[in-house]
Amino acid sequence: MAVAVSGSGSGVRRLRARFSSRGAEPAGLRSERDVKAAYDLYGGELFGFAFKALGDRQLAEDVVQETFIRAWRSPRGYDSSQGSMRTWLFAILRNNVVDAMRRRRVREGPGYSSWDTVAETSAALNPVDQLLEQIQLGEALRRLSPQHREAVVEVHFGGRTCADIAEEAGISASTMRSRLYYGMRALRLILEENGWLAS
Repeated sequence: MAVAVSGSGSGVRRLRARFSSRGAEPAGLRSERDVKAAYDLYGGELFGFAFKALGDRQLAEDVVQETFIRAWRSPRGYDSSQGSMRTWLFAILRNNVVDAMRRRRVREGPGYSSWDTVAETSAALNPVDQLLEQIQLGEALRRLSPQHREAVVEVHFGGRTCADIAEEAGISASTMRSRLYYGMRALRLILEENGWLAS
């Protein structure tokens, strides 16, 4: 899984802040109040994601509305053991965006070959897929212990060495390398168990 995360200091600081703070989200979408709370938490992000992928404000609003309707009516519902509600909603949204793109191609009528549609859809979804992968990676990183998360984020996204981080933390470099190894191993298992990493 290729995830593009900036190696700049501000990017790493945003990652640290995002992983350390987590807003209270509803336990599920069983009532109108739960749906409203989820919409208040994630509606803006979902809209931005849909608008960027579709380039049409009205269509993006419709897709976000359809996402919450599908989530509310989902027979399986939200399962917190599989990840956050945010990740679940983004996965539903991605499917709705793909459906909206396909419907739009059909409405545009003849003159488009199926090859044009496939090329345009895959090119348009590339940033969408990248964002979804970043969200999934963020959820997986949240499930690591703080020591393992620090090692993985600082080395792989911050571009720092284990020796630098160890010196700053007041521990041996071998301990930091061990944390990095076990952190990466745990991260891979989390991604695989959620079906987010191709085998």
